[in-house]
Amino acid sequence: MGNERHHTPRLLLRGGLVIDTAPHPVVHPHTDVLVEEGRIAAVGPGLPVDDSDTGLEVIDARTMVVLPGFVDAHRHLWQGVLRSAAVDASLDGYFSRVLGDLAGRFTPADVHTGNLLGALDCLDSGITTVQDFSHVQYSPEHTAAAVEALLEAGIRAVFGYGYPVFEESARQADWVRKARTAHFPSREARVTMALAPVGPSFAPPEAVREDWLLARELGLPVAVHVSAGPVAMRPITALREQGLLTAGTLYVHGNSLPDSELRLIAESGGAVAITPAIEASMRFGAPMAGRLRRAGITTGLGADAVTSAPGDMFSQMRAALMSSHFDGDGDGDNGGFALKAADVLRMATAEGAAALGLGEEVGSLGVGKRADLVLLRADALNLAPVAHDPIGAVVTAAHPGNVDTVLVDGRAVKRDGRLLYENLGGVLAEAQRATERLGASSP
Repeated sequence: MGNERHHTPRLLLRGGLVIDTAPHPVVHPHTDVLVEEGRIAAVGPGLPVDDSDTGLEVIDARTMVVLPGFVDAHRHLWQGVLRSAAVDASLDGYFSRVLGDLAGRFTPADVHTGNLLGALDCLDSGITTVQDFSHVQYSPEHTAAAVEALLEAGIRAVFGYGYPVFEESARQADWVRKARTAHFPSREARVTMALAPVGPSFAPPEAVREDWLLARELGLPVAVHVSAGPVAMRPITALREQGLLTAGTLYVHGNSLPDSELRLIAESGGAVAITPAIEASMRFGAPMAGRLRRAGITTGLGADAVTSAPGDMFSQMRAALMSSHFDGDGDGDNGGFALKAADVLRMATAEGAAALGLGEEVGSLGVGKRADLVLLRADALNLAPVAHDPIGAVVTAAHPGNVDTVLVDGRAVKRDGRLLYENLGGVLAEAQRATERLGASSP
């Protein structure tokens, strides 16, 4: 059962409060957005309309905030069926229970359900693009199930093929090659592929080299968790020493890395995905957003794991904004790290897209870009009156309940506050059955 996505060749969003995010967030009141064949064709006030054009659908956006769809730059979608299973767990507890115990019980059907539920959850809250770091590839069948769910949901995704943390036998280069050939024939598709290896912080150098060379062979970008140790205390330096430090790599977290490592990321053309809610709850280290901004590194936001934190981008933006005021050295000046709401909104849209290598396609409202859009109810009690600072309101006051309409490639996946998925009840029932079979309730 697929997503009943509504599609017309031409769509006009009339009179909205439009927020573009590139090159910097800016507000355009009373502005129209014209969509043709899944792409943004024009943005401006009072765009001319032929009333006799029966192929044009008009959406009255005068009570809406219109902005690019959010980009989740790091998320483990398969954990959709494990929501809140490890809220009070430490990082070690999460590794033990979620990655060490529950992950190994996942069948391909469980992965499909988790990915589908997770992707629909993203769309429902306005996330139109997600980097799915899928470290549950116990077999080619697990991979097929994960990718099928992404396609079925209708979300834009970068599928990060990851190896199970505690199952060395599943680290099979031929499985990766098979997945590349079978599921990702075109780099222009809505769902594309990356390699998500364990990486230099946690794996021996010989394994790291094999993985990076495999990614080069298959023409895949790399997404990888990084920290100072336990294997390489300077993981970015370790990559450079092996000749593996390349542009387009997405580094995740990195809270414990020194500034010298961040400079190497910046110089190499890499990007970083931070997940401020998880990084705080699992005590990864001091907040990263301000340090990355100072280093000039393209930065995306992610929800990471719904086992332990919220899955919507509004929560991540607030966590990033508030934690950027943290005074890491105690001198009272924050080291110049504090962000503004506009910085955070850009991380959740244009920068997140750039971090995933999709900056030319999504993340802002430039003419010719994919029409991945979100409409928020500006007349909701928690947002009205939005006119004082629309950008600030979106970042600090909005929540998923304000999401009225979501478009991916100009197709509605949510309209009038309702997710347009024809078998949502069936997905929820499957998720409940998976939870019972996995024994995922608190011990």
